[in-house]
Amino acid sequence: MADVGATLRVSSLSSSLRAHAFRLRPGQDLYKELMAFVETNQLAAVGVVTCVGSLTQVTLRYANQKVPAVQRGHFEIVSLVGTLERGGGHLHLSVSDGKGGTRGGHLLEGCLIYTTAELILAELSELVFSRETDPTFGYKELVVRPKRTESSNPL
Repeated sequence: MADVGATLRVSSLSSSLRAHAFRLRPGQDLYKELMAFVETNQLAAVGVVTCVGSLTQVTLRYANQKVPAVQRGHFEIVSLVGTLERGGGHLHLSVSDGKGGTRGGHLLEGCLIYTTAELILAELSELVFSRETDPTFGYKELVVRPKRTESSNPL
């Protein structure tokens, strides 16, 4: 049981947001297109605001599993959440099938758009995301830093 008197310490950084809205088309790979968008636009810190659409193939990594699960059929995207930066990210996708059965996990390459994927991404323009190994479990986890600018480098 947690110590009731213990203080939760959370540090955070804030930033203004710039929204990016776009649509993916049939046959495109959701993960690849997200990463390409971030890379092409040189975005250093991004959060997924919303995504709706449909898929004909879903590729997820379920919790504590090493091998991806691939399913084919028709699926509605009911949720996409996570963070992205150039070179990586951490995204969770939930989809439902034609009977309302829902599954979710880590988004991987191989999620193919059926009719559409309508996305809104939030760029946190004053921050930089990176992934560094956290010694607690040995996974690369999010590190948030302020973006360095020309004016922040003294001569």
